[in-house]
Amino acid sequence: MTAFLVPLGVCVLIVAVGTGVLVRRDRRRMAASRESLLIEEAATRGIREARRRAHAYHNAFLRERE
Repeated sequence: MTAFLVPLGVCVLIVAVGTGVLVRRDRRRMAASRESLLIEEAATRGIREARRRAHAYHNAFLRERE
């Protein structure tokens, strides 16, 4: 039984420490400034546009192959 509980305890400890680190890091995060929100919005728009273009290119490529 001990052979099972020790590795289980180690796994639980690793997950608990990792969770604590992530929670602490998230609490230290500063509120987003106006500039950072604008940059994030522009990046999201750019990613959406790139996906749209890639999808359109893929469809055009498939039509050419037929």
